[in-house]
Amino acid sequence: QVQLVESGGGSVQPGGSLRLSCAASGFRLAYYVVGWFRQAPGKQREAIACISDNGDSTYQTDSVKGRFTVSRDNAKETVYLQMNNLEPEDTAVYFCAADFTREVCTGAEADISRALRGQGTQVTVSA
Repeated sequence: QVQLVESGGGSVQPGGSLRLSCAASGFRLAYYVVGWFRQAPGKQREAIACISDNGDSTYQTDSVKGRFTVSRDNAKETVYLQMNNLEPEDTAVYFCAADFTREVCTGAEADISRALRGQGTQVTVSA
């Protein structure tokens, strides 16, 4: 079965850390560009990080730059999102999506809809 599964979400206090995982099964994640996205209630989906298929190129949006780091271990078919110094504004459902091209990094509906994506994991940051 071809699928992406996110894990690692949870509830933390402001300033805390979480590491999200995006694990692939049924296909070789190493051939795919992978993006991380989040969506909070009442807000638009936000593209927050992206990583090339070999991991040589990464991108983080300004709101998470310096706090979040995307990485991958292709041997484990997994992409990670290390989130440090979390803020209440980071509360959202986080999900990953994989596609053959960098267009998936935009988070646009047209690009996400044709990508492989997981169901998401909830991250809640509160005191």
